[in-house]
Amino acid sequence: MGEAARHEHELVVKNDLKVVAEVRRFVRLVTGQWDMDDFVPCLVASELVTNALRYASASDDDVTFRIGRTDDGALWLEVQDATYDLPRMQETDMISEAGRGLFIVDQFARCWGIRPLSNNAGKVVFAVLDPS
Repeated sequence: MGEAARHEHELVVKNDLKVVAEVRRFVRLVTGQWDMDDFVPCLVASELVTNALRYASASDDDVTFRIGRTDDGALWLEVQDATYDLPRMQETDMISEAGRGLFIVDQFARCWGIRPLSNNAGKVVFAVLDPS
């Protein structure tokens, strides 16, 4: 991961949905250093972190959010949590308040995916956003 590793920033998030605003501030700070628009990165980061917190295995499990750059300048966002249940995109309707997280990620990301960690230690959900 050479190039990306030099430009990676990490934030450990407590299991409390109120911290999603803190994640957005962190994304704004980092994308501002890279002179990038922060709207889509904040939206995608919010969805990834909210999803991880909502389905965390225990209330004291922390979630780790990372943001970095790829070799071609794209934005790499990832969330690591301790659950090994893999999220899936749900059918959404226009009335429902929930269930849109991965649909939104899918709409804005160049690509996204899930990487299970060994020994059922959890997973990483990532998204790559084109620079804007």
